[in-house]
Amino acid sequence: MRVPELTVLREKIDAAIFNLDGVVTQIAKLQASAWKRLFDTYLRERSSQQGEDYRYFDSALDYRRYIDGRPRYQAIKHFLLARHIDLPKGEPDDPPERDTICGLGNRKNLIFDQIVEEEGVAVYGCTIALVRRLRKAGIKTAVVSASKHCDLVLERVGITGLFDTRIDGLEAERLDLDSKPDPDIFLEAVRRLDVAPAKTVVFEDTVVGITAGKRGRIALVIGVDHGGWDRKMQQHGADLVVRDLCRVDVEGTDSDRRSSPRPLTDVSWVSKQLAGKRPALFLDYGGTLAPIDDRPEDARLTEDMRLILRSVARVAQVVVVSGRDLDEVSELVGLQEITYAGNHGLEIRGPDLRLELPEGIDALDDLDQATVDLTTALKTIPEARLTRKRFAIVVHYRQQTGEGSDAVESAVRQVQAHFPRLHLTGGKAVIELLPDIDWDKGRAVRWLLSELGLEGAEVLPIYMGDDVTDEDAFRAVRGRGLGILVSDRPQSSAALYRVRDTDHVAELLRHLAETQPPLGG
Repeated sequence: MRVPELTVLREKIDAAIFNLDGVVTQIAKLQASAWKRLFDTYLRERSSQQGEDYRYFDSALDYRRYIDGRPRYQAIKHFLLARHIDLPKGEPDDPPERDTICGLGNRKNLIFDQIVEEEGVAVYGCTIALVRRLRKAGIKTAVVSASKHCDLVLERVGITGLFDTRIDGLEAERLDLDSKPDPDIFLEAVRRLDVAPAKTVVFEDTVVGITAGKRGRIALVIGVDHGGWDRKMQQHGADLVVRDLCRVDVEGTDSDRRSSPRPLTDVSWVSKQLAGKRPALFLDYGGTLAPIDDRPEDARLTEDMRLILRSVARVAQVVVVSGRDLDEVSELVGLQEITYAGNHGLEIRGPDLRLELPEGIDALDDLDQATVDLTTALKTIPEARLTRKRFAIVVHYRQQTGEGSDAVESAVRQVQAHFPRLHLTGGKAVIELLPDIDWDKGRAVRWLLSELGLEGAEVLPIYMGDDVTDEDAFRAVRGRGLGILVSDRPQSSAALYRVRDTDHVAELLRHLAETQPPLGG
């Protein structure tokens, strides 16, 4: 795991405030779509009048300049005046078809509701994981939004319980709070949380939000930049600007202790650790459930192992966590009753559960171009094999040794240097280019434990894996569960225990299936 750009210290921070639109959710994109649909239709239908500007709404520039972070009616007035259109305000209960500022505002509400119904709401997984870690550390949390749809959005994505309080457009209107860049909504959130601004951190994706945080004398104002606004955020006082909140950590939530894991020769020892608890099993695929093959696509699950997995799924929550694409690993395992985390957890799917990190989607264009460039760069290197996954580029060089492997790594590094949104990582004779976010198997395990209701003291998380990429997950369960390395020889690892090979993994899983009570029993 890379060093975080910011670590929130519990002794210095009592509360964290998150902007809903653009930090917690991708609502900002839906809002921009709703505003564009509203204004473009209105401008098309409006009879041409001398001196008026009918340029269509720009979802990036106009949204940032006139809309983002401002109350609805104020946003409409500012945009229309910029187009030399002056409408009467009207009344809040004006029907949507009335050409008043309030009428247009109510029309926009209907459009937004329709878009949410059509497209759903995506959350930033990095943010949700950070909120959970903050709350676990005893730090209070609040969410703010200029929108009057805050409750609808929170309920739609099932995260209402993650925040101790919320201040949205409805509350701001009721309390007559000034909008950003004034700090009123932040100070009201601080008041409700019963903390001091000097012990609060704000996470904002807008320049007006950054300004509001500084005016409110908030201790830390962190900008979250999704599109080239980092310099402006810094100019307006942001203490730090990051691309995503996977780059922010919380003191004391991770452990990086490494030692040589102890051999686990008696599988019954694990069932003894489960006395009064229920297991939650997280299992790597290649090298853990299926033997490693020179050709990764030939690493097949035996039918015996599939039957064991089906049996153990009756007594424990089972998640297969893999660097492979989600569809690929789920097809290889072939069990609908378990959960799968593909691409190191960037995409997750299970019964009534689905996650695809928007931060990963943002890097798809870079991955496409890097695939083209790297394919050309590797043509001169024999035996190097490139595979494109949805969220990764994988270069295998299992048959390369000495200078050959150095040449592969050099080629990959040269290509990666042109794509700052991608970072390089590696496993056993493998180099990967992934989206440059601190989302890994460990973060995915923490998210799953929370989403699946497995954070209680009655649950014992068990993670089994064989690769360098599994170390983050070993750290994630250390101190609360069991990390078990699959290796036929001693080596340094954050796991506490070690089994030799996939046969011993099967023996352990079979033992759990036979000794643990059925789920719900």
